[in-house]
Amino acid sequence: MESNQHKGIQPAERLGHVSEYYFSRKLKEVARLNAEGKDVISLAIGSPDMPPSEQTVAKLCEVARQPGAHGYQPTMGTPELRRAMAGFYRRWYGVELDPETEILPLIGSKEGILHVTLAFVNPGDEVLVPNPGYPTYTSLSKILGAKVVNYDLNEADGWQPDFDSLERMDLSRVRLMWTNYPNMPTGGNARMQTYERLVRFAREHSIVVVNDNPYSFILNDHPMSLLQVPGAKECCIEFNSMSKSHNMPGWRVGQCSSNATFISWILKVKSNIDSGTFRGIQLAAAEAYANDAEWHRQANVETYRRRRVYAEKIMAALGCTFDSSQVGMFLWGRIPDVYQDAEELTEMVLHEARVFITPGFIFGSNGRRYIRISLCAKDEKLQEALCRIEQMVAGRPR
Repeated sequence: MESNQHKGIQPAERLGHVSEYYFSRKLKEVARLNAEGKDVISLAIGSPDMPPSEQTVAKLCEVARQPGAHGYQPTMGTPELRRAMAGFYRRWYGVELDPETEILPLIGSKEGILHVTLAFVNPGDEVLVPNPGYPTYTSLSKILGAKVVNYDLNEADGWQPDFDSLERMDLSRVRLMWTNYPNMPTGGNARMQTYERLVRFAREHSIVVVNDNPYSFILNDHPMSLLQVPGAKECCIEFNSMSKSHNMPGWRVGQCSSNATFISWILKVKSNIDSGTFRGIQLAAAEAYANDAEWHRQANVETYRRRRVYAEKIMAALGCTFDSSQVGMFLWGRIPDVYQDAEELTEMVLHEARVFITPGFIFGSNGRRYIRISLCAKDEKLQEALCRIEQMVAGRPR
């Protein structure tokens, strides 16, 4: 019987342009399977399972006990956090940023995607989005009335942009170009040649290139930044995040860096939407930026390198191929031709082996024949997932 509670009330038209986020929907199914006793191992989400450094947590507790620490904080972030962010870029990337004018702390990069789009893109303007690419670049653009124009990334090119193809496009209405290096979901690493071409492309076409850079420390001995290119700051924006590099996904601390004018425009949007995060989180984040090279080596390289071995064995058991030079906290692999698409394989693995793996189609049409395995699971869970999948494969007719 139809309820009259919401009769005549309809959602905004913009909701018709997007669907519920894939992981939001799929994790409900996984929760149901677990409630039935299926004990599903999730290798889908890129949420680090390790803690932040000890001094980070200690600083949070210290500040939380201060009676005066619980009031509203400036949207621009505390001076301590902005100075720490500037020091982080100077130390690891050799990039000089003015903490007063060229840095804006974010409540995670996802928030930054919203604010930058609001600051630079009018309804009907076009936005260049990689295919495959992070789904939020597409969904938030659609919600805000921008037209998404995909540009292809292909395995043969190392998942780097095809600039000849980009130059052949009609770019007259393009305001933003989203890039993501090191790349998610493909693991394609950043290249200085690509960064230099992006800066030149931005200048020549008056397009703001936004590089989303949360993975440069994961399984990567040489972190790079788009802002290392001379002049990049004048036409580009870079996001960075503590979620992956500092094991702080739930803390929601990110960074937006660019020239003072761009930062002031983004701040104008942000200041009308939210206030600064809890002071304890900001000061603890500033402490985390002081983590030494040994902490990063153990947390971001050694741990994930050990786990990658299991992920590679899972790929091999499923008959998938992959590029061993990938970086980041995922392994991206091409499925065998016997499957119609990646979802056919991932659904089989979910329901027969009770392992949740991400199908590549959620990142765009160029991901249709790929799967992604997260390294954010304990070694024993990855080993158990491998055993289940090997048993599943052995038990299937050949």
